[in-house]
Amino acid sequence: MNYISGKILSNDELISDIYKMIVEVPIENANKIKAGQFYMLRGEYIEPLLPRPISLCEVKENKLTFIYAKVGKGTKELSRMKQNDSIMVWGPLGNGFNISEAKGRIGIIAGGIGIAPMLQLAKDLREKNSNDLEIDLHVGFREDYYLVNEIKEYIDNVYISTDTGKHGHKGFVTDNFKINNYDLVYCCGPEVMMNKVISMAKESKVKTYVSTEKHMACGVGACLVCTCKTKDGNKRSCKDGPVFLAEDLFTE
Repeated sequence: MNYISGKILSNDELISDIYKMIVEVPIENANKIKAGQFYMLRGEYIEPLLPRPISLCEVKENKLTFIYAKVGKGTKELSRMKQNDSIMVWGPLGNGFNISEAKGRIGIIAGGIGIAPMLQLAKDLREKNSNDLEIDLHVGFREDYYLVNEIKEYIDNVYISTDTGKHGHKGFVTDNFKINNYDLVYCCGPEVMMNKVISMAKESKVKTYVSTEKHMACGVGACLVCTCKTKDGNKRSCKDGPVFLAEDLFTE
């Protein structure tokens, strides 16, 4: 495992239990890092021993941005880390989103913390073909939203849904998502939401890339904690994914 030491530049709470961490770390070939890849993060002297897998939100020069939810012991320890603290970083890991086929109208659909990789994805899509793509973001939150304003710069339209109706549509992000409006779709979010999008994709035949939200431990496919079912048998989200074609996935 090739961990390197980075320095935390900031670690701010955006809304309740949602944090944005920016880490300064030596990066080689930043242009080869893909949206949808993830990093293993852990404090240099902090338990638990196992690191936490965190999706890359943005890469810029020698800075990595991560958006994460404080949901367990590991992320709770990450949330306690301060500016100038050292943090151990290993990555990028996983396959990331495929943007080579992007053309026409692109739909990005995310739920909650699943919005994290969509900033880098939107940037990469716009950089690849700034004039010929129309990019829509559909995103759902419980009540308050985050990261949307940063993504707006790179997309054409934003559609927000919230459980409470505080912002945008009251209900699920999938309620008003018409997959047939798009030539290509990218998805990340809670399993229930992604299963709905997967079903839409299979019915419509619209090519859809899904970043699976599975619990991960080792990050290299050795522990099999993050196994998911595909038409080609069981696959490991950390090693074979986390991004898969919707048509290849079985939902439960």
